[in-house]
Amino acid sequence: MKRNTENTMLRNDDVRIVSSSIKIPLPSISKHPTCPLRTAHSHIANATNSIAQLINSFTSHSAELTRSVIQKSSLLCSATLSLTGDRKRKCPIRRLASLSLAEEAQQKARQNEERVLISEVLVRNKDGEELERKDLEAEAAQALKACRPNSALTVREVQEDVHRIINSGYFSSCMPVAVDTRDGIRLVFQVEPNQEFQGLVCEGANVLPAKFLEDSMRDGYGKIINLRRLDEAISSINNWYMERGLFAMVSAVEILSGGILRLQVSEAEVDNISIRFLDRKTGETTMGKTKPETILRQITTKKGQVYSMLEGKRDVETVLTMGIMEDVSIIPQPADTGKVDLVMNVVERPSGGFSAGGGISSGITNGPLRGLIGSFAYSHRNVFGKNQKLNISLERGQIDSVYRINYTDPWIQGDDKRTSRTIMIQNSRTPGTIVHGNADGNGSLTIGRITGGIEFSRPIRPKWSGTAGLVFQHAGVRDEKGIPIIKDCYSSPLTASGNTHDDTLLAKLETVYTGSGDHGSSMFVLNMEKGLPLLPEWLSFTRVNARARKGVEIGPARLHLSISGGHVVGNFSPYEAFAIGGTNSVRGYEEGSVGSGRSYIVGSGEISFPMYGPVEGVIFSDYGTDLGSGPTVPGDPAGARKKPGSGYGYGFGIRVESPLGPLRLEYAFNDKQDKRFHFGVGHRN
Repeated sequence: MKRNTENTMLRNDDVRIVSSSIKIPLPSISKHPTCPLRTAHSHIANATNSIAQLINSFTSHSAELTRSVIQKSSLLCSATLSLTGDRKRKCPIRRLASLSLAEEAQQKARQNEERVLISEVLVRNKDGEELERKDLEAEAAQALKACRPNSALTVREVQEDVHRIINSGYFSSCMPVAVDTRDGIRLVFQVEPNQEFQGLVCEGANVLPAKFLEDSMRDGYGKIINLRRLDEAISSINNWYMERGLFAMVSAVEILSGGILRLQVSEAEVDNISIRFLDRKTGETTMGKTKPETILRQITTKKGQVYSMLEGKRDVETVLTMGIMEDVSIIPQPADTGKVDLVMNVVERPSGGFSAGGGISSGITNGPLRGLIGSFAYSHRNVFGKNQKLNISLERGQIDSVYRINYTDPWIQGDDKRTSRTIMIQNSRTPGTIVHGNADGNGSLTIGRITGGIEFSRPIRPKWSGTAGLVFQHAGVRDEKGIPIIKDCYSSPLTASGNTHDDTLLAKLETVYTGSGDHGSSMFVLNMEKGLPLLPEWLSFTRVNARARKGVEIGPARLHLSISGGHVVGNFSPYEAFAIGGTNSVRGYEEGSVGSGRSYIVGSGEISFPMYGPVEGVIFSDYGTDLGSGPTVPGDPAGARKKPGSGYGYGFGIRVESPLGPLRLEYAFNDKQDKRFHFGVGHRN
């Protein structure tokens, strides 16, 4: 920043002017962005003190008034005006010589409000000559409000008009000069216009698009630099950073010779990222169980990037979804050379423990417990401090039993695609009544499955994920005594191979689309399974299954539409047929009582609406069909049990939110005028 030396301008018998002015380039500001207009405003606001100091100097010195007033403040421009006389009878200094301090203050205030008759008001350049550009002279003259010819003015009113000229944005300095003429006092505003804008130099803007910067300044090329418009352009640049949550700003503005505008942009690059573990009870720093690199690889903010608060918020949410943290926060701290260090404070959750719960099995429709199951599990969410998860669970019901061991690595080390790996072993026993049950017998058929496999999953693109896996299954049917059987009471086969069990090696592919993630958002799932006959007795078939869901707001209510369908080609086990009917299919029917086939389609429509607190009301309608594929299932279990193959249901119910998920109680009618209650936990599949 450059300062003009003080100059004593145009003196005559009655008037003497002492001024100090500072021109652009503007000062650099380290902590806050430079705003030319606000800088001018704040500097001009000090002009009152400058005038007051000048008047005060008159009251404390001799009548010759030879002392110059040097202003030390960093003003963009300032101006002072004082009117004095050299006639002894008009000199206020001598009258003030014997006054007390209180009287001096009162006299100074009267001088500041003392009015002087102005006969003429002119706008000139700093040398007192006419401006070359008449449009700038008109801008300055238009800014004047109080200073008019043949008007009596105070120092304050003159000062306010100086402010107005500077606030017009076209001038770097303005100095009022009073000249005593034969016709009276002439007031001349000596102004220095800004330079014409001829070029732009922007330093430090690494992420700001060049086109955006050019568009912000394009309208000013070849024109006199206007500080107001420059302020707007700088604000638009700062807003661009702010909208993206970036720690950056225009920190300095300077007008160089030749009309070149230099913008200095400060972008806070991330220097170091560290993890700090806090005790969940005391909040003090403690040793963590999780490896820091396990957390750091989850976040997208990296060293050398301009820090973004929006990206930091997403990083916090990502770390929370790991399931091992109770609380996460990011604290930016200043580092050397304008960079920023990030400290991520994390509070770990207990990593392992036992749990118990309960649920409903959809495969049991009769009996005193009607499908109630209990569960007991041990889980560890942070094995080896790498966020790897071990789950050992047992589910037991009236007939159901499931023993399961899952080991999941949510991000395989060394993979840059966020690929997860799950190893699974399961031994299950489920009711066979969905496909092969009837009122006369075989109601206690159970299907035993021993499965083991491995699956890999990864995000494909935003909201899309994919899964691929290989699973081996050994399955068979047993009666109520636990004896393996190969035919039901209708002499229909229960296995595809004719043996007491079927062996299948399945290659699985699945892709999933999820909208916002809640139940009412859009969802699409496509699943494909291929039986690989590596041995002659292993089954060979292809199964495709898809389902979609869409939610639409209708005022306070919400419409949910869903559809699912599938098809099987090849030799598959009869108990693997698509079963239609029940709580998660066509309500109003028992589980699987509409049909079971190689193909199926089920559609559903629901309207839910709030009732009271966590309670929602719902009305619904379902339809399902096996598309005439029932007889193509080995043994035609649906035909033997006289299942219709298609049907619909409708009804109403309530939903109550609970820690276990939504509790659903529904009352439904089917197309045969049968009525049925349905109870479920969680959202429909």
